Amino acid sequence: MPGYGACMVNFVLVAGARLGAWAWDEVVPHLRAAGHGVHPLTLSGLADKRGVPAGQATHVQDVVAEVERRDLRDVVLVGHSYSGIPVGQAAERIGDRLARVVFVDSSVPADGESFASGRPDGGAALEASIAANGGFWPVAPAAHFDGEGLTDEQIARLVRGSTPHPGATLTEPAALAGPLAGLPATYVLCVMPGTEPVDAGPDEDVAELLNGEHWRLARMDTGHWPMLSQPRELAQILLDAAVE
Repeated sequence: MPGYGACMVNFVLVAGARLGAWAWDEVVPHLRAAGHGVHPLTLSGLADKRGVPAGQATHVQDVVAEVERRDLRDVVLVGHSYSGIPVGQAAERIGDRLARVVFVDSSVPADGESFASGRPDGGAALEASIAANGGFWPVAPAAHFDGEGLTDEQIARLVRGSTPHPGATLTEPAALAGPLAGLPATYVLCVMPGTEPVDAGPDEDVAELLNGEHWRLARMDTGHWPMLSQPRELAQILLDAAVE
């Protein structure tokens, strides 16, 4: 992909609930081939960091610490699904190191609100599940990934690689210093063809942010795990976002 290497950025990639850095394995080579730094990150309590105690603030600090420890500049923070919440908070805390934040079919943080509180039932079912499973959100069964554009092998990888998710990270509130609208951001909306109206848009809170001058929308015709179902296409969107 000519031209991208001349303006190298550093991608910090954070996958959603229950997942680790491994989820980005098929995206990473495309970004590195374009000459960029790529840093997939596992959050505390998950995958190879299983057993590490974690709350919402821990996950925010995981992202900030990765940027500072590596002394990264021109950073594109990428948060998928749940991880949009810690990534969105971290984006405003790394100051002028930030080039852009990309939310991949993700939640976005709202000050004083948690991942759980943003769910349609206010988080009641999620909190009950956490309470019934020793303080963790249990791993999803294979059927959870049906209809998402994934092969049987990809679903097996997701199930095999998932770990129970620390419940406190889902129920503790986000803390924002300023409005998200001020961040340079791209929102990647994933919609499986035939599952919603062609003109289906993002949730109301995201739609409001997209009305601002700093946010952009990208669409993918796939399910909620595009790093597995369409890794090359997702990588191209990330590369495009990096030069906006």
